[in-house]
Amino acid sequence: MRCALRDDLRGLLGGAPTDAGLLGLVDALCASDRPESIIVWKRSSKVQELLRGLGDGTIPVSHEGLDSVPGKQAEHLRALLQHHGLLPQRDPYLPRFEQWIHAKLDGLPDEVRQPVQHFATWHHLRRIRAKAAAGASTRGPVHSAKQEITETVKFLVWLHETYQRTAATCTQQDIDEWLATGPTTRTAIRTFFVVAKKARINTAVTVQHRAAKTSPSLSQDQRLAWIHELLTGTSESLPYRVAGMLLLLYAQPLVKVVTFPTSIIDDSDTGMSIVLGQQPTDVPEPFASHLREHLASRPNLRTGAGPGSRWLFPSTLAGRHLHPNTVMDRLRDLGVNLLGARNRAIGELVLECPPSLVAEALGYSARVAYLHADKAAEPWARYAGRSVKSP
Repeated sequence: MRCALRDDLRGLLGGAPTDAGLLGLVDALCASDRPESIIVWKRSSKVQELLRGLGDGTIPVSHEGLDSVPGKQAEHLRALLQHHGLLPQRDPYLPRFEQWIHAKLDGLPDEVRQPVQHFATWHHLRRIRAKAAAGASTRGPVHSAKQEITETVKFLVWLHETYQRTAATCTQQDIDEWLATGPTTRTAIRTFFVVAKKARINTAVTVQHRAAKTSPSLSQDQRLAWIHELLTGTSESLPYRVAGMLLLLYAQPLVKVVTFPTSIIDDSDTGMSIVLGQQPTDVPEPFASHLREHLASRPNLRTGAGPGSRWLFPSTLAGRHLHPNTVMDRLRDLGVNLLGARNRAIGELVLECPPSLVAEALGYSARVAYLHADKAAEPWARYAGRSVKSP
């Protein structure tokens, strides 16, 4: 089967390819644990068109070449080429953000487009490029930037159409009216006006920080019920139940959970532990058994990526972990209040241990842990003081 697959791939690529990237791609695809899945995949007309383009040179074997044919097929090949060292690693969010900015500005009146373009490129894009160059994740910054740019566009379009004013001639009354007559997401325009003030585009208006009025939290009974469901129920597949348990037991945000490598887990004769912060934390039964089972049967490993993925939650794209939205959506559809679950989990943990120890064990800052301790009406600072004075 592998020989037939190799011949088919070479045929689509125009015979015997000489490009090192294409030769490596053929080897990677043929090395799949499930060559039959590659045979099914290459039957797609879009995949065949892409492979022929790579073979005849109309699509260069490069990031820029794959950017010219956007789609799932190109992203799958890009991931394979990166995973096997045939293309350099590239931040997946930055180029999409650049394309998004271009599309967002298209068709806007000049009075709106010019200040938004300055804000998007000189403030957000420059900062995100620096993060990508340093090897930091840009998913969160790109998400926040998109929200701020989108809300700024909405405001400036409204301002232009309603009062024929611009970012430079906007008044405090305009700001107050906009914020008072819509959802709280409108406060995301604040960053734009901070930047506008520094650039002396408009120094007359101020947008205050928005403080959340409530902090959602499950009851402890609800948290325990979800723990029981994820440990014993069949409402979800094992990987998503494991991810949910890391949220409910250890207050780990799912954007962080999906980035965990398998190396943070140590399973020995004395029990299982997991490193979430500065020190290992015990993994109790029966969750340890679930985690052990998941490690032995992680999905998405039998593709051209090979079995060597380092991620606890591998993606269908070679060499990558699951996208956090994939896990979030699955658990939300199940009915889990994600923020409420995390708040309750850390709230319960700081009732059982000093917040500083919880922070060290779970990878939180001490400030966050103490804030949760205060909300839980357990001021550990006073407790520590009484302990020192006691004989």
